[in-house]
Amino acid sequence: MTDQDDRSGQYGQPPGGAGPGQYGQPPGGAAPGQYGQLALGSLGTPAAYSGAGSPAIPYTDWAHRAGGYLLDIVPVFIIVFIGSITNTAFVLVLFYLVAVAFWVYNRCILGGRGQSLGKKAMNIKLVSEDTGQPIGTLMAFARDICHILDSLAFYIGWLFPLWDAKRQTFADKIVRTVVVPA
Repeated sequence: MTDQDDRSGQYGQPPGGAGPGQYGQPPGGAAPGQYGQLALGSLGTPAAYSGAGSPAIPYTDWAHRAGGYLLDIVPVFIIVFIGSITNTAFVLVLFYLVAVAFWVYNRCILGGRGQSLGKKAMNIKLVSEDTGQPIGTLMAFARDICHILDSLAFYIGWLFPLWDAKRQTFADKIVRTVVVPA
């Protein structure tokens, strides 16, 4: 046996290098979108739908979205409430600053990475409709500001995910995001 023969079988490699299907590569050079990978633009295109009319990518239902949002905002209200019962202006301002800092960290920074604390608890994530990737801090901030529009029309924007095909609020449509299971 030569030295070449000894090395070719080491570390699970077949002679002549790795074949298809090894080292995380799908067999036969599978196209993007197979094996759990999202192709760019697959979330927002008609190709993301199966023939039966149901989405190939399961968008998160309204109850999970609402639960995640409530889990995100309840701590903010608790912080403000604790500050308000002190009857001291300085402490109240301090608690408001803490509440804003918590909101920025949770909704903008963590939300921009895909999962705020509420979304993580509900096992859902926020991603770009076009790329399927987290949207980043600034877009998460813009999305939260756009939620004002969800409230303006008698809160109908918050209910929009009940009947929308992609289960998006007005804010989601504006910044082109979707909420999907994690």
